[in-house]
Amino acid sequence: MATEHLTQGQRIARARHRKGWDQATLAEKIGRSVSWLSKVENGRMPLDRMSVVGQLAEVLGVEVAELTGQPYRHESADLDSGHAATPALRLALQQATMPGGAALLGARQPRTLDELEANVKLAEQLRQDARFSALGDVLPGIINDLTLITSDSSADQDRAEALMLRACHMARVSSNLLGHHDLGWTAVQRELVAAQRVGSPELVAAASWDLCGVWLHEAQLDPAKNAALSALDQIEPHVGADDTLKAMWGALHLRAAVAYSRLWDQREAEGHLEEARHVAESLPRDGNAFQTQFNRVNTTIHAVEVSMELGRPRDVITRAEHVEIAEIASSERQAHYWTCTAAGYHMNRKDNEAVDALLRADRIAPQHVRNRPMVRNIVRDLRDSGRLLRQRELLNLAKAMRLP
Repeated sequence: MATEHLTQGQRIARARHRKGWDQATLAEKIGRSVSWLSKVENGRMPLDRMSVVGQLAEVLGVEVAELTGQPYRHESADLDSGHAATPALRLALQQATMPGGAALLGARQPRTLDELEANVKLAEQLRQDARFSALGDVLPGIINDLTLITSDSSADQDRAEALMLRACHMARVSSNLLGHHDLGWTAVQRELVAAQRVGSPELVAAASWDLCGVWLHEAQLDPAKNAALSALDQIEPHVGADDTLKAMWGALHLRAAVAYSRLWDQREAEGHLEEARHVAESLPRDGNAFQTQFNRVNTTIHAVEVSMELGRPRDVITRAEHVEIAEIASSERQAHYWTCTAAGYHMNRKDNEAVDALLRADRIAPQHVRNRPMVRNIVRDLRDSGRLLRQRELLNLAKAMRLP
């Protein structure tokens, strides 16, 4: 069978066979029953939590992408979600991170910093809208121009480096969401360099937030947790009346909450959630420091995600009902909320409600939704269960995702 068409369960079975283990051996190592593992491998039980996928990847000694099958390519250019821009983005990031990379771009005149700042702001809106194809069209050129400017000693280096960090943040997010995790690493490495060169606590916090994001996507949970805690310690002396630093402080607590929830540590996860809630109460309702969307609504979205990762489906639905989702100006965050809510409904065996939530998420941000492994697993399971009120729409979604 072609690797592209393997289900996640088949990928787990392949990795298990490579280790020379039977199902009983793997089940014992992850603290599950043989019946549970058999259902997962046979496609009769979806893996709807990244915490579980991460545990399996760690025990099997493989990268998460080997079990999820990312990146996923789609047949239409509109839904290919920016994959087509990956070669150009990869080259731009390589030249941005290598010594002397600017010399490889030739003797051309980059855009001014004022022009680039305006272009970065437009690109950031594409990132929040999860329009990755459109973002992929403009981001490599922005990074190339900033590579030229940051190599020019006569330029405003601090401003250029800050813009480079913001551009590489977008490269990191889109790369991770599309499954190009190695490219996400390249992007965050350039962010860390920018933060170090400028030395401002805000940029250090922003780069650290993205570092946590890379590790969460790769299910490296202890490094993600430790990076969040280390960054909190590092910026704590600087947190005062400045709203940006307060927002980054809160955003890092949300990173820690997600990491602890995937480690199934409820006490620590809820503790960091509470810290984030407390900070958010003193900040603007539309806060979006460094594209973190740190605000009161996003803390409630994270609470839904934390309950989902902890395997507490009733709490997922209870918390979801209290999220004022229309108040957050981010299609990506809205779609994330609806997919987490769908997972909660599915865990509660409320499949029609799960389908409604998934279809709603897909209407909001299809390029985001159709590239998420968790969503694809749930859609496949719902498709195969049958007897749903919106079965035809679900089948069309599964077809658009090219699910095996």
